[in-house]
Amino acid sequence: MARPLPFLIALLVILAAALIGVSFLIDKPVEQAVLASNGGHWCRSLLATTASRYGDWPELMLLGGAGYLLARRTKNVRWQRLFLSAMIASTLAGMAVNASRLTTGRTRPRAQASQGWYGPRHDGRWLIGQADFNSFPSGHTATAVGFAGVLLFGAPAWGSVAIALAGLIAYSRLLLGAHHPSDVVAATVIALAVAWAAWEFLGKRGRVDIGPKLKG
Repeated sequence: MARPLPFLIALLVILAAALIGVSFLIDKPVEQAVLASNGGHWCRSLLATTASRYGDWPELMLLGGAGYLLARRTKNVRWQRLFLSAMIASTLAGMAVNASRLTTGRTRPRAQASQGWYGPRHDGRWLIGQADFNSFPSGHTATAVGFAGVLLFGAPAWGSVAIALAGLIAYSRLLLGAHHPSDVVAATVIALAVAWAAWEFLGKRGRVDIGPKLKG
């Protein structure tokens, strides 16, 4: 007998919350390992800086837009829906984590300040928009995993490659000292949930606007 959907959703929410909670336990060990492997400094390798620089929301929208136009030109309806859904998921995931990231006041690992959670306002000044205090969760990770997650659910073979690239972007944020592991884990969980919903309820069911009806 199949489990009711509300039960499965509740179970997944509990598991996701537990995963995020456990991820806080590895923050310090991972950060110490990164520093130790780079002589006490955060990594500044070309691969890490490039992945971080070109793995953000604007570049993902350009990629998604180009993919959509190519799919439109080749009259491939499925990929039109995939790319539009991926762009929507990336945007929504980014918006969701930014609502937290900009207000929790968590310091980045590389911040020249005592590590902690300071909230949106501390010591007489607003911290919203202050990069050193906008760490949790990771915006780069959320937008990248949101985009790649749709491809994973809708086209697993290509999606596996996309998720690997999103993982590289997330890893680069750890190496650069821009985020704690828990920032990345929380963003990944949120983004995958958004990606599944975007594909399941928009792309898969044909609810995204792809223009004139085409065969594909």
